[in-house]
Amino acid sequence: MTASDALEQGRAAYDRRAWSEAYAVLCAAAREVALAPDDLERLAVAAFLCGHDPECIDAWTRAHHHRLEGGDVDGAVRCAVRLVSVLAHRNEFARMQAWLARAERLLEEHEHDCAIHGYPLIPRAITLFGQGDLDAAYDTFSRALAIGRRFDDGELITFGNVGRGRILIARGRPEEGFPLLDEVLLTITSRELSPLIVGHAYCALMEACFDAFDVRRATEWTEIVRRWCEDQPDIVAYRGDCMVHRAEILQMRGSWQDALEQSRIACRRLADPPGQGALAHGHYRRAELHRVRGEYAEAEDAYREAARLGRPPEPGLALLRLAQGETERAAAMMRRALAECGPTHERGRLLPAYVEVMLADGDLRAARDGVEELAAIARAFGAPLVRAQCEHAQGALLFAEARHAEALAALRRASALWHDLEAPYDLARTRVLVALCCRALGDEDSAQLELDAAASTFRQLGAAPDLARAEALLPPETLLSDRVLSDRETDVLRLVARGMTNRAIADELVISEKTVARHVSNILTKLGVSSRAAATAYAYEHDLLKPTA
Repeated sequence: MTASDALEQGRAAYDRRAWSEAYAVLCAAAREVALAPDDLERLAVAAFLCGHDPECIDAWTRAHHHRLEGGDVDGAVRCAVRLVSVLAHRNEFARMQAWLARAERLLEEHEHDCAIHGYPLIPRAITLFGQGDLDAAYDTFSRALAIGRRFDDGELITFGNVGRGRILIARGRPEEGFPLLDEVLLTITSRELSPLIVGHAYCALMEACFDAFDVRRATEWTEIVRRWCEDQPDIVAYRGDCMVHRAEILQMRGSWQDALEQSRIACRRLADPPGQGALAHGHYRRAELHRVRGEYAEAEDAYREAARLGRPPEPGLALLRLAQGETERAAAMMRRALAECGPTHERGRLLPAYVEVMLADGDLRAARDGVEELAAIARAFGAPLVRAQCEHAQGALLFAEARHAEALAALRRASALWHDLEAPYDLARTRVLVALCCRALGDEDSAQLELDAAASTFRQLGAAPDLARAEALLPPETLLSDRVLSDRETDVLRLVARGMTNRAIADELVISEKTVARHVSNILTKLGVSSRAAATAYAYEHDLLKPTA
C-alpha cells in the first residue's frame, strides 16, 4: 500500500469512527510521509480515543506548529486548546497552563474576529470553577457561549451551557441548571460533534448529576452514553468513567455483583494509559462494595488505593472503621473530613455518614447539626436521593432522642422515597430503624415483620454485616425458620468450625470433596454469609453446632 492509499484508508476509517483502524493506518502513513495538519489532527483524535495519550500529544503538538508556520493562527490556537484538554485529562497541570497561556497570547496578537476567540475561555472557565470562583467562571462560560452563538459554533455552545448549568446547580438552583444540561445531552448524542467533545461533556454532565444527587437523571444519561460508546467499540477514553458511574447506580439498585464487576473492569481500563483521574473513583467504588458485603480486608486495600490516587477515602473508610467497632477513630475521621469540606455538594455526600457516626459516638449535638445542614441541602436541591437520606438521618436522630413516634413518621417517609428510587439496601437499613421504633412503641408484631423483610433483602444482596445485625434483633425462635441446615450440612459446618479443609472434611465424613464443596456453598447461602470464617462465627453466635439428634 502506498502512503497515498494509506492516507485515504485512514481518512475513511476516521469518517466511519473506526478509531483503532484510523490510528493504525495513519501511524503507518506517518512513517512514510510527513502528514498534513488535517491528517495530524485526525491522528491525534484517534490516538486519544484509543488510549494512546503520548502519541496524541505529539500529533497535536506537530499540528499546532504546522498551522502556525503556515500562518493559520486560528488552527494553531484550536490545536493548543485540544492539548490543554488532553493534558488536563492526564492531570499534567503545569504543561496545561503553559499551552493555555500560549493560546491566549496568540489570540492577543490576532485581530481576526471569529469563533476561535472563545476556545481558550472554556479551559479558563473550568479552572476558575475548580478554584471555587463561581462568579468569574459563570461570566467566562457566558462569554464563550455568546461567541458560540454569534458564530454558530456547536462546541462553544455545548461547553458554555454545560458550564453555566453546573454553576447554577452548584449555587443551589437546579431548576435553572438542569434544563440547560438536558438540552446539551440532546446535542452531544447526535453525530454533529466530535467524540472528544461528547466525552468531555458527558463527564461534566455526570458530575452535575451526582453534585445535585439526581440519581434518576444519572441513570438515564449513563444508559444513553453507554449505547453511544457501544456504537464505537474502539473507544477507550471515557468508557472507564462511564463504568464507574454505572457501578454506583448498579450498587444503589441492588445489583452488587454486576456493580463489582463493572468497577473492576473500569479500574483495569483506567489504569492504562496512566494518569486518568477517574481511576481513584473506580477504586473507591470497589471499596464501597466490599465494605457492605463484609469483605473488610479488600475494602481497606481499595480505600487505600483510592487515597493514594487522590480520592479522599471518606466517608467510606469511616463507615468501615465503625463496622469494625472503632467508633472513636471513625468519629475523629468524619469530624476532620467535614471541617475540611467546602462545596455544598461535597458536604452533602459526607453528611449522612457523619450523622450515623456521630450517633454511634453518642454526640447528639453534632448529629443534630448534621441533620439540620442536610435538611437545608435537601430543600435547596429537592432531589429524592438527598431527601431520603435526610429523612433517614432525621429518623435515626429522633430515635436516639427517644422520640419514637416522630422518628417513625420520618422513617416511613424515607422508606417511601427509597422504594421509589429502587434502592433496596437503603430501604432495608431504614426498615431496621422502623422496626426498632415499632418495638419501642410496643408493636412487636410490626417490628418482626420489618426485621424479617430487612433480613431477607440483606440476605439476597449478600450484605453479611447488616444481615447479622438484623437477625440479632429477632427473637431466636424466628431465625432460620425457612432455611434450616440439613443434618449433613450441620455436620459439615461443625468441621468447618474446627478449621478443617474440604479434603479433610471429605475424609472425615467419607464423602467426595466435590460434595463437601456443594455443602459449604449451601451453608453460606442459607446463613447469608460470604466466608467460612463468617459461617463459623454465625454458627457459634446462633448455637448451631449442637450435635444432631
